Amino acid sequence: MIALITGASSGLGRSFAKILAKRGFNLVIVARRRQRLLELKHELVESYGVKVKILCHDLADPDECRQLYEEVERANIDILINNAGFGVFGKFTETDLDSELKMIDVNIKAVHILTKLFLQKFEKRNYGYILNVASLAGFMAGPWFSSYYASKNYVLQLTKALYEELRAEHSNVYVGAFCPGPVNTEFNEVAGAEFAVAGLNEMQAAEYAIEKMFDGQLIIIPSLYAKLTAAAAKVAPTKVMLAATGMVQRSRTVHEPEIPVPENTGADMKLRLSEEELEQAISGMYDDLKDINEIR
Repeated sequence: MIALITGASSGLGRSFAKILAKRGFNLVIVARRRQRLLELKHELVESYGVKVKILCHDLADPDECRQLYEEVERANIDILINNAGFGVFGKFTETDLDSELKMIDVNIKAVHILTKLFLQKFEKRNYGYILNVASLAGFMAGPWFSSYYASKNYVLQLTKALYEELRAEHSNVYVGAFCPGPVNTEFNEVAGAEFAVAGLNEMQAAEYAIEKMFDGQLIIIPSLYAKLTAAAAKVAPTKVMLAATGMVQRSRTVHEPEIPVPENTGADMKLRLSEEELEQAISGMYDDLKDINEIR
């Protein structure tokens, strides 16, 4: 069996690759950074004896998304994990427009294109798995992370709709959304940050997601904290949630370090965070909801 993972050079993507390799899956790992992919390939081949193919693509380019699919179309991919993504942090009127458009290209367009192309093939053979990495942010709006939160709302709602379309036709194809809360990364040490809720480590979160994917679970939320936050987003008044998320994000702005933009993105932003790093910024949200009366 073969799994394709985007954004595989670091973070959750790297963990997904290790877990699936341990389970005996051959892999197609996709990212922009070739050297990191080569290092990961060496580790996976040495540790698990699986076959690993490296593909370097910038998924901010829709043409490269299509090219990626064409390169693996005959490979009989069994699992697609749409993990690539990033976020633009800051007040909406002050963030760089080009950076946000790049984010929309990666977080929304790339997920949309790859999901559609692979799902069309999976439907024809009535088999396959698509796991879209959404976020706890997908359940709410996020002042000071507005475009990122909105992009994850898109991923979550698209995935839910596709799940129902497949269920209604009694399809054996799986589509689901992974919505992690805080996930521990090396960013904690770099930022010198302490967060209100202890996060899962990357391997724990990825292992949980894979297990629930094979169980056929639609929305995969790996921790009690994240489940409580998602539930609060559904029942709390909109203004309460906006005030709570806004307080959390604004309080983080002075603590986050400036992260340089990787080369060849065509972006010039003040702050660019990975999927896991962005999740840290919402880790105090549930504690803030305890003061719901004051927020009101």
